[in-house]
Amino acid sequence: MNLKELVKKDESETLEFKKSLSEWKEIIETISAFSNTKGGTIVVGIDNKGKVHGVAMGKNTIEDLTNKILTNTEPKIYPAITLLSVENKNVIVIRVEKFPYDVVLAFGRPFKRVGRSTVKMSNDEYKKRILEIHKRELYFDGQTCNEADFSHIDPQKVKEFVRKARSRRKLNLEENLSEEEILKKLKLVKGNKLTNACVLLFGKNPQDFFTQASVKCIRFRGTDVTADMLDFKDIEGDLFSQVAEVENFIFRNIGLKAWLEDNKWERQEKWEYPPKAIREALVNAIVHRDYRSSGKVQVRIYDDRIEFWNPGRLPSGWTPDTLKQEHTSEPFNPLIFKMFFWIGLVEEVGSGTNKIISWCKEWGLPEPDFDYKGNSLVVKIMKDIYTEEYLKELGLNERQIKAVMHVKRKGKITNKEYRTINGVSDETARLELKDLVKKGIFILQGKGRGVKYLLK
Repeated sequence: MNLKELVKKDESETLEFKKSLSEWKEIIETISAFSNTKGGTIVVGIDNKGKVHGVAMGKNTIEDLTNKILTNTEPKIYPAITLLSVENKNVIVIRVEKFPYDVVLAFGRPFKRVGRSTVKMSNDEYKKRILEIHKRELYFDGQTCNEADFSHIDPQKVKEFVRKARSRRKLNLEENLSEEEILKKLKLVKGNKLTNACVLLFGKNPQDFFTQASVKCIRFRGTDVTADMLDFKDIEGDLFSQVAEVENFIFRNIGLKAWLEDNKWERQEKWEYPPKAIREALVNAIVHRDYRSSGKVQVRIYDDRIEFWNPGRLPSGWTPDTLKQEHTSEPFNPLIFKMFFWIGLVEEVGSGTNKIISWCKEWGLPEPDFDYKGNSLVVKIMKDIYTEEYLKELGLNERQIKAVMHVKRKGKITNKEYRTINGVSDETARLELKDLVKKGIFILQGKGRGVKYLLK
């Protein structure tokens, strides 16, 4: 949701407006409340009537606000803070995720959200929540890996992470801290025990402890899983390294189209699939998978598509269709997700799958498919094989090619639309559409006057 849409809304269980940063204590209490309820957004510089007042910005305004939040929340909360402009005035947007495995305190007190109000939790409710948290199973990535110790951690990986996180997200951690101090501040150590997330992200060889934590990459000949394998690699190492190595495998096995354009000296190039969509689907599979499962993340490359197989499950009440709609961010591995956020590989607003859809459409590809197969969530990105060159090879005339391009843009075509765009008779339209069905390019949907033609 963009800021213009946000401003039109009233305060709610997940939205609060604050006139200025002078209300910073109330802002921090609301951060506690959102963390303990459903997450939410705080907009600073707009009052609850929707009037834009703006925020006076100094050199360290955002940094000072961040430090106040970190100093006065426990566990420390690192919200996403964005500076935007509305009516030529500065507005600060603070996005807060629901905290998965603790009650967040502000100034030593727990808060919750009730309707549009931030209220202090009663002592009884606070104690009850703490007991519930201790009773239920922790997220896998937050559990301790009892067999591992600091000797299994690569110090260079930790230092490189901090450098990236400071640069990309302004993580408030000094590089000169020891790796042990850094990992403790990142909540990746409990007591003196490393969490599973810590080993998966920074371990010298995480597969010594989690054999399933790798990505199986296969390039098949043709379009069927039973076909010959042209390339295969089982990629191990830490999760950050896996992203880079799997990307190398993918781009080695997909096509790059190149051409020259008039009045341009440099050659124009375009991958068969949008690189941003590839990375988003890959990172989602690695970050959100169930690491308790013995299955591995898989990337399957066929002649006509790429599939990303994630051995995991969606949040309670979600279906694959939820991923195509506006939805919240509910990470399956919140610690791993947070570390990927710090280096800019994920966002905290649940927009990843929506972006994959958008990027594919911009690339001229069909809408990606999200589905469950066995115990895995599968993201399928289809290649657009219906280029003009390919359609000419199939023997289509110019009118039929124009119809295919129309369906790629609009999703369907009718006999009447075919006649309109091509200026032909009803009989010609009927015969040429019938030929497109016969050639396996179009399929029929509906009956009688409601018949429409879609890409097969």
